Amino acid sequence: MSTDRTHKAADPATLPGPPAYGVASLAEVLPSAAAAIGVPGYWDLLGVGGNYRGVVVALIDGLGWQSLQQHASLAPSIVGGTAIDAAVPTTTPVGLGSLGTGTPPGSHGLVGASFRIAGAHSMLSPLSWSDSPMPRAVQPESTVLEDVARRGIDVFSISARAYEGSGLTLAALRGGLYRGADSLGEKVAEVASIAEGHDRFLSYLYWPDLDRTGHGHGVDSDHWRAELQHVDYLVQRLRSVLPADTALIITADHGMVDCAPADRFVIEDSPHLSRDVVRLGGEPRCRFIYTRSGKIDDVRRRWQEELGDRAWVLSRQEWISAGYSGIVHDHVDERLGDVIALARGNTSLASTTVDSVVSQLRGQHGSISEAEMKIPFIVHSGTAETR
Repeated sequence: MSTDRTHKAADPATLPGPPAYGVASLAEVLPSAAAAIGVPGYWDLLGVGGNYRGVVVALIDGLGWQSLQQHASLAPSIVGGTAIDAAVPTTTPVGLGSLGTGTPPGSHGLVGASFRIAGAHSMLSPLSWSDSPMPRAVQPESTVLEDVARRGIDVFSISARAYEGSGLTLAALRGGLYRGADSLGEKVAEVASIAEGHDRFLSYLYWPDLDRTGHGHGVDSDHWRAELQHVDYLVQRLRSVLPADTALIITADHGMVDCAPADRFVIEDSPHLSRDVVRLGGEPRCRFIYTRSGKIDDVRRRWQEELGDRAWVLSRQEWISAGYSGIVHDHVDERLGDVIALARGNTSLASTTVDSVVSQLRGQHGSISEAEMKIPFIVHSGTAETR
């Protein structure tokens, strides 16, 4: 057990509130975009505006609102707009699930970076998901892209070739046509082709490089700042090929915080934390802890006493009652950890056995700090000559 007595127990009263699901969260982005091109049954809750013939939703992985505001001079094309809430945990599979389905995680069931699935022999890690378990079985609800395509609107996803047919893509973003594009130039050219060749369209575009750079070097790094400038250039180019009767929405799946080596709490260094724990999931900023039957309270107490003010430690029921996953469907309930540890400050809940490589990364996300949970929602009209 740690001998550091400077960490007092975290006060649950200091827990930040849940995302504004149904009002101003990532789950409202695609429905608002659909409403902006006049698709019946959708409401423009985020204020995109109407009378567009096409909308491109560009999701910049890892672009937190706080970091964007701190570096506004490096990204003059990514201005205006407002902050909305990411889905929680603040991680890509959860965010893409909420973006794609227009629902909170408690509905779509992609609840974390790795989590337990009933009947499966191992934890599901959506970022490395191939075809088992079947994506439609894990996430059976219709996606916004599927629904809009069924209504006769041209729908596209523009993302890396490697992601086409992945489990995460088929679970969260199925529907319409997939256009594989790896480079900035390919992505811009695909958007130009869609805007030129289709009268009404909805397109999703994914940009992964800012997140990758943040993980490796940290948000407070020259590398991240240089990559932000690259994102700004991407936005410039996209606007230049989109006509004025179309809109470009810039958003993200989560922000990020820097966790230096001194900020890492290595779980295996406190062996008593494994007592009554059968599996450990999630990621370093949000750990899902699956316990032996009847041991939830014991494990929760043990972890909270050890972590002190480095984390909030909640039971599954406390998490659900706090609203972090929205309304949780019965089949989703057991996917959440029996106990959930949310890192505070710059703490990383590292593991040498579960995800040792990820635990070594400087940039992390998954918890509920403002830096991780607030993301941009920015709408720009295109600047190309209207056809």
